[in-house]
Amino acid sequence: MSRPTALAIAAHPDDIELKMAGTLLLLKSAGWDIHYFNLSSGNGGSLEHNGEETEVIRSREARDAAAILGATWHPPIARDLEITYHPDLLRKVAAVIRRVRASIVLTHPFEDYMEDHTITARLATTAAFAHGIPNFQTDPPEPAYPDNLAVYHCMPHGGRTRLRRRVAPGAWVDTASVHGIARRALAAHRSQAGWLDASQGTNSYLATMDAHAEEAGQASGKFRLAEGWTRHLHLGFSTVDADPLAEVLGDRYLVNVSFEESLENPAAP
Repeated sequence: MSRPTALAIAAHPDDIELKMAGTLLLLKSAGWDIHYFNLSSGNGGSLEHNGEETEVIRSREARDAAAILGATWHPPIARDLEITYHPDLLRKVAAVIRRVRASIVLTHPFEDYMEDHTITARLATTAAFAHGIPNFQTDPPEPAYPDNLAVYHCMPHGGRTRLRRRVAPGAWVDTASVHGIARRALAAHRSQAGWLDASQGTNSYLATMDAHAEEAGQASGKFRLAEGWTRHLHLGFSTVDADPLAEVLGDRYLVNVSFEESLENPAAP
């Protein structure tokens, strides 16, 4: 019997490590196959190399990072700032989801600070929706499959929407036990140390990762380090309103009760 599969779909090399790798590692520890898919080559991420050279460097770094995580790496299908919601890209994303028969898709939120992230979230979600639709043709062709599939959205960068509204996740995952491995995977993206400092003033991308995990852990009120997730509505993706992360991770998964209450009573403060 084949093992269940989780697929992380992010925009750029290093996005998975910053926001999703801890949860991937916990699923791997639970016996799942994990997969690593950045839609963009990351060609824009350098002040020292041209786009073609940067693609080669970042591809090598992403492969190294995926190997550290124990994840299967999938090649990018676009370039920085060229991730668009278009049928050509949608068919390519859907092909990867079908090829690995994903049961969980982890991706960006619909609201984030840049369009590459938000469009990736839309592509990943629509492609996941199409996993069981035989008449939707993928590129390359892959057969549809009828299994239930759950989509989870990570926290936006900075914990806010592009219009600065603070965001709370639907649940937190305790990543303290695997944070060191995820951090080593992020460190594999060596070319980004100078680029992120110059372009975004992040000082140290490793320190940024630590801060994100600490902030999420503090917000949970329970965990020291965490990743925040919000589960997509199951309709069209699954025949049941299941929460597989909760089922698999057990006490390492904490539902945000306030978030759930806000869903039932949206007028509440």
